[in-house]
Amino acid sequence: MTVLVFRTSVLRSKQIKRLKPLLNQLIKPEGKWNFDLEDCDNILRVETHKCPTMVTSLLKNQGFICEEL
Repeated sequence: MTVLVFRTSVLRSKQIKRLKPLLNQLIKPEGKWNFDLEDCDNILRVETHKCPTMVTSLLKNQGFICEEL
């Protein structure tokens, strides 16, 4: 399992709720994810076996900026 860290443009818990089913489906069954909106880069941490481009593509398709750190 790898921990991936991303800088995002996600700002509100309402946006996270919208992304939740998509992120859950992407990393299921073994992965975990969480946002740190108190960080200046609005960090998304993902524990998964998936490649980072899958996560960035998912967020970008939903209209968010997402860059792996």
